[in-house]
Amino acid sequence: MTRDGVQVSVVLSFFNEAHVIPELLTRLRKSLQTCVERGTIGRYELVFVNDASTDGSESILLREIESQGDVVLINTSRNFGVSECVMAGLEAAVGDAVIYMDADLQDPPELIPEMIERWVNDENVDVVYTTRRDRAGEHQAKLALTHFGYRLIRSISEIDIPVDSGDFKLLSRRVVDELIKLRERKPYVRGLVSWVGFNQVQVMYDRAPRFDGPRNTKFPVFSRRVIYGYLDRALISFSDAPLKAALFLGFCISVLAGMYLVVVLIQKIMGWYVPGWPALMAAIVFLGGVQITIMGLIGLYVGSIFSQVKGRPNYIIKNIVRKEPRRPGDEGGARADELA
Repeated sequence: MTRDGVQVSVVLSFFNEAHVIPELLTRLRKSLQTCVERGTIGRYELVFVNDASTDGSESILLREIESQGDVVLINTSRNFGVSECVMAGLEAAVGDAVIYMDADLQDPPELIPEMIERWVNDENVDVVYTTRRDRAGEHQAKLALTHFGYRLIRSISEIDIPVDSGDFKLLSRRVVDELIKLRERKPYVRGLVSWVGFNQVQVMYDRAPRFDGPRNTKFPVFSRRVIYGYLDRALISFSDAPLKAALFLGFCISVLAGMYLVVVLIQKIMGWYVPGWPALMAAIVFLGGVQITIMGLIGLYVGSIFSQVKGRPNYIIKNIVRKEPRRPGDEGGARADELA
């Protein structure tokens, strides 16, 4: 089966990837051109969302826009984050299907033809998501933590979120349209893709190490960005299980405290002397820690509500640069669309 005239958009959020972008463009174009030659798709566009890079990434892409017609560059007004930039790219993409992926070449562009084939050959498929069999070049501690994190989210979430499946997916146009309707603060895109539903199929692959080396990763596993992102985006956005666990813990401690009070009263009546200073202090410290923990959990949800009700946009686009369509007698060129 073919879909002549169908356009595929590839969305890539990036920050300071000047060393990777030339190789990334070469491999993306080779993979997508293969699909065009097979007649699987008609054309494609590469939508790069620049999360306020400070290296030469923007200059490289501007030169590509001048020389090629397949690149679109979206510049944000400041650094907003990966998920926010992905949502900006999804909103700007015009393809009948949209593939979004990281720009560090850990996810292989060579897998794109297989993803497109799965979408093309089954009209009922709206999402093709990838699952990692192996993750080369990553520390065992990070692998263990991510393994636990994925499974924790899945076990407590109200929806079925595939484990070991990151931000490398193909979405049909109707899935993209549903996603961009959502105005959720701190979006957890891989969770939102599962939340919107539709028919989804899996493609397995082995993830490569970063093209420019593991030392240049933007997401160290113990960084504040990763920890806060996990708590605010994944754990809080898709489950209220922590609040229920806090309620259950508080109830259990109250029952135990009540039972201990009965024991104390019996000892008092019987005239048994119990020197209770150490036990009393231990109980006070323990209960104080539990109370602070529960208040912290509640605070996470209150903070999420506070961010949501303020209604600030997830991102602000400074401009969009694309190839100016050629007119008779005009050589064309790049055009920047300024957005308020």
